[in-house]
Amino acid sequence: MDLNFSGPLTRVVVVEETTQVGQARREALRVAAEAGFNEIDAGRVALAATEMATNLWRHGGGGRMTLSVIAGACGQGVELCTFDRGPGFVLAQCLQDGYSTGGSQGLGMAAIARQARVMEAWSDARGSILVVRIHPERAPRDADLAYGAVRLPMKHELACGDAWHLRVQDQKLALTVIDGLGHGALAAEASEGGVRALAALPTAGSAVDAINDLHAALSGSRGGAAAVACVALGSGEIDYAGVGNIAGSLLIGDTSRGMASMPGIVGVQYRKAQAFSLHAPAGTLLVMHSDGLQARWSLRDYPGLQHRHPALVVAVLQRDFDRGRDDVCVVALRVGAFR
Repeated sequence: MDLNFSGPLTRVVVVEETTQVGQARREALRVAAEAGFNEIDAGRVALAATEMATNLWRHGGGGRMTLSVIAGACGQGVELCTFDRGPGFVLAQCLQDGYSTGGSQGLGMAAIARQARVMEAWSDARGSILVVRIHPERAPRDADLAYGAVRLPMKHELACGDAWHLRVQDQKLALTVIDGLGHGALAAEASEGGVRALAALPTAGSAVDAINDLHAALSGSRGGAAAVACVALGSGEIDYAGVGNIAGSLLIGDTSRGMASMPGIVGVQYRKAQAFSLHAPAGTLLVMHSDGLQARWSLRDYPGLQHRHPALVVAVLQRDFDRGRDDVCVVALRVGAFR
């Protein structure tokens, strides 16, 4: 599988009343069009978005929906995610036709499940999260990739100064996260310029090579922080390099291992990018994020979450640890799940 994918901006729709359900549906159709879905598949996305948004205000006490284009093994898909403040639910019960927690006909969750290749839920004292991933109907059953990502601008901003890129080529995976200095349009210009430079390269080199390429690409901009993890898909060996305050962690079993970055600003000045070699057995969860996410999180506080789909892990982390005063980018992937 070859992949060269730059993470799109995550869209957000607030759903606090019934009139906003239509907005969620329209936004879902736009995202489906960006993913290249045909009319039938776009209709499936719209149906799922409508049911999910309806559940938000009817059963969840209101909340928000995020929407984004995702990379798949054979083309692109769509991810829909809802966050509510409700009392929670048991997904297995809700998937039964006729089951309802609020007096409805109880058909919505089952209808969503019929459109989805991935459907994951998390409920706790803070509310519930539902993640749904939809791929074209003709896509193979294993079209979904075991990664999750969110890329959100700071509140009241349109441009996001954080960016990420994923490349799979010649049995090597390269994941890059860039945080343009500050926020807003100039920060976005820096980070997006770096992502474009990496995407244009004919092949992916080492992690240090990627940092050096980013340094050249960001020259003349305000610069930023960047980190690159290169994973050998056969062995799980990781080549990692970072400059600035991008956080990287490997979650292996009950242990969490941080990945070090060197001081400096890519595109402006740094002493030297240093490579670090690590090993990640199959099943390891790799998480990288900008400083828009607090660094003090621990999945030990969320029993079982580490072994769920990475998209659900990212959704929980963003919900609970987003600083709220900066752009935020979080990417997680399951090492060994890419081929």
